[in-house]
Amino acid sequence: MASILFVCTANICRSPMAEALMKARHPAAFSEVKSAGVHAGLRGEPIDARAAAALTRVDAAPHKKFRSRRVLASDFERFDLIVAMESAHLDTLRQQCPPELHGKLRLLREDGQDVPDPYFGPAAGFDVVMEMIERGLAGLAAVKSKNPA
Repeated sequence: MASILFVCTANICRSPMAEALMKARHPAAFSEVKSAGVHAGLRGEPIDARAAAALTRVDAAPHKKFRSRRVLASDFERFDLIVAMESAHLDTLRQQCPPELHGKLRLLREDGQDVPDPYFGPAAGFDVVMEMIERGLAGLAAVKSKNPA
């Protein structure tokens, strides 16, 4: 079964939300579901409290021991699919990823639009972003169920 890595900026909002939602909504879709950030700090921060609260409201709470992490060079080999929240993340991943593995990289949204960063906005923005992520995950799970390899 395939593995998936969700990527955002600091791995404290969007990508851990995608990780928690995928595990809660589509538990059989991928054997391993993780998240990372292209610019995550080295200390391992907890998920943003507003993101955690939004997830709790929909019964998809993140793991209590969650700590952010940076994308590692080994992730490009380890994961079958690496999903970026925005085009800037995808560009960064393409620069870091060996060219022969670029086929593993994609944006979450099928329409090619970014999932906006809710960090600097009001708490309600996390619910809006969560809905965007949910739609993107449903699309990923549907594609995965058609192509189980």
